[in-house]
Formats: sequence, structure tokens, C-alpha cells
Amino acid sequence: MRKGAVLLAALALGMAGCAETHENERMADAVQVSEQWASAADGGMTAVFGTVTNTGHHDARIVSATSPAAGMVELHEVVSDGAGSKTMRPKDDGFIVPAGGTHELAPGGDHLMLMDLREPLQPGADVPVTVRFEDGSSLPVTAQVRDFAGGNENYQSPSPHGHG
Repeated sequence: MRKGAVLLAALALGMAGCAETHENERMADAVQVSEQWASAADGGMTAVFGTVTNTGHHDARIVSATSPAAGMVELHEVVSDGAGSKTMRPKDDGFIVPAGGTHELAPGGDHLMLMDLREPLQPGADVPVTVRFEDGSSLPVTAQVRDFAGGNENYQSPSPHGHG
């Protein structure tokens, strides 16, 4: 009987330690970005795409991003306007990457918008981006620049920054 109680106590302590580890898990430590790429651009703005995977036990929320290649980076979504056109707009609540799941950043959908490019982004070059999470952690990502014609979005964004 006593061995059973000791075993149960040890198991409970082990589970408590495991739960504590999950509670303290930094979002950036549980997230990876794969197949990341940026659309080539001579100036103005461009987008970064890829697959964001969360191997953690809690949802991870991307709330912002920065890049030395751009004056500003915004999280954007593309939505239908109901008349068959798509409109790009900032996604103020960020991107949620579900625990154990993925979130696609893709042309015609969610993406990281690099704005006020500091220099042209040529095919074959790399562009660094740092993704920030709601817990304050960050993840550096390097995206390869590729030629891409676009996803037929309307870039007349309602953003207060006046880009379009």
C-alpha cells in the first residue's frame, strides 16, 4: 500500500512539473516558420509568406513584426468585399497559431506586409524579419526573395498609414 502511495505522489509531482513547464513555455520557443519567402519588389511594399507551426501546448499569437529592410511591418489579412474583389487590411488582433497546429501566410490570405522598403528586394536575396508574440518573445526569420506577380488583392488598404 505504501509503495502505491509513493508511486502516486511521484507521478503527481512529475505531472505538476510538466504542467509548470508548459505554463512557462515562451511562444517563440514553440514556433517555427518554414517555406518562408518574400515577393520581389523594386520599392514601396511587399509581403512575406510561409507556414507557421506551433509545437507547443498553448496557442501562440503573433502580434507584430519588424525588418531592417522596411520602415514598417504590418500583419495583414485579405478579405472578400462581397462583390468578388479582395481587399487587404491590417489584422490588428494578430495571427493565432493553434497549439499543435499551423497557420498559413499565403498570397491572397494572411501575410506580413513590409512597407516603406529601404531598398529593392531582388530575387535570390534574403530578407530578415523578426516576429513578435503577445508574451513578448520574438523569433528571427529569414525569407528568400522570389519573383511573384501577386494574389489579385486590392491594395487600397483602410490603414491609417495611407499606403495603397
